[in-house]
Parts: sequence; C-alpha cells; structure tokens
Amino acid sequence: MRLTVLLAMAARMKLPPDYRHGVYRPWTAAAKAHNPPGKRRKKVFVEPISKEEWKVFRGDTVEILIGKDTGKQGMVNQVIRARNWVFVEGLNTHYCYVGKTADNPGMYIAREAPLLLRQISLVDPQDRKPTEVQWRYTEEGERVRVSLRTGRIIPLPVHQRRDGIIPEQWKEGPKDTSVDDLLDRTYRPSLKTFEEEIMELQGIMETRRPKKSYWY
Repeated sequence: MRLTVLLAMAARMKLPPDYRHGVYRPWTAAAKAHNPPGKRRKKVFVEPISKEEWKVFRGDTVEILIGKDTGKQGMVNQVIRARNWVFVEGLNTHYCYVGKTADNPGMYIAREAPLLLRQISLVDPQDRKPTEVQWRYTEEGERVRVSLRTGRIIPLPVHQRRDGIIPEQWKEGPKDTSVDDLLDRTYRPSLKTFEEEIMELQGIMETRRPKKSYWY
C-alpha cells in the first residue's frame, strides 16, 4: 500500500457543519445513508466535555443509573464522544429486524442502545459500587482516575484495537511475521533499469551503450 493512501486513511475526515453523528462511523456506507448530501436535520445540542475531562473509556466497567437495566453492571464496548454516548455490552438493548425484504423475513436481533454519560457511573473496583470519579496526579506525576468515595485509583482499561486485539497481550503465531524478518533489508534501490539489474544478477556483461536521444 502506498504511503499516500496510508496518510489519507490516517487523516481526519472533514465533516460538514450540519453533520449528525450516529451509531455508525462517519466513513461507513450506513452513516452516509443517514446523512445524504443536502439533507437538513434538526440540530442536536450536546453538553460540551473536553478531551481532558472525559473519564469513561472502552473496556471500563460501569453501572446503569436509569432505564429498564437500572443497577446492572457491564463493560463499555463503544464510545461516541461527539454525542456523549456510551454503549454497554448486553444492556439497554432494543430489538429490531435486520435484512428484511419482500422475499426475506430477516432476522430479529438485539442491539445495544446508546446511553448518555450522565446515565452511567464508573464502578469502584474495591467494593463494586458506582462512584464519582475525578482526575488527579500521583507523586510520580502520572494522571489517574480516583474514586471520590474510597480514594482508590481506577486504572485505565487496556488499549484495545478496533479488531479486538490487545497489543500488550498479543502472542506471535507460526503465520506471523517476526521482527527480524521485518527489519531484514531485502531490497537496495539503485539507478539501474530492471533489465540491467537482471543482467547483473545473471553475470551478463553488456559492452554496448545506447545512443543519446533527444526529446525535441
């Protein structure tokens, strides 16, 4: 893959000012179908929370404070900061049909519905009860989350990629590329043409030289 393609994928998408964030990621086909060009939708007001003050991350254990699953605890599997949304695995679900057409009845499945950040609370690992959390600094200067009720540090969840892999816990398999093979230099660039490189590998000596050509 070319470097320009990788840089384009890593670059942040430029969304229109009236774009409404939803469950789907902005670059997916489902999100583009919900936000077609020229469609005007009512503005959604979201309580502003800075990146430094955000306290809930994917992998945290939280307790639901409102709704049919009040008091139940679960793990956060998705966070949408643009809407202050948090999805809890297996909780606050609603049922809907998927793939329903005139010839196919589709499937009736359960989906997690989003919860606002104020509708959940982090769980204190000491007593497994909900607690308010505040950012503080340790003596070493590390920024940590601290429970206001017990004073215990709530560690950040292990970083997990979108494909579900945790880099710190990954174990190489027989089909994985090793670090030594990755760092092995197998190609050395040169100013020779492809034919000249093949002739050099085959030990063919060419004494002829092409005549000078001019483009004008």
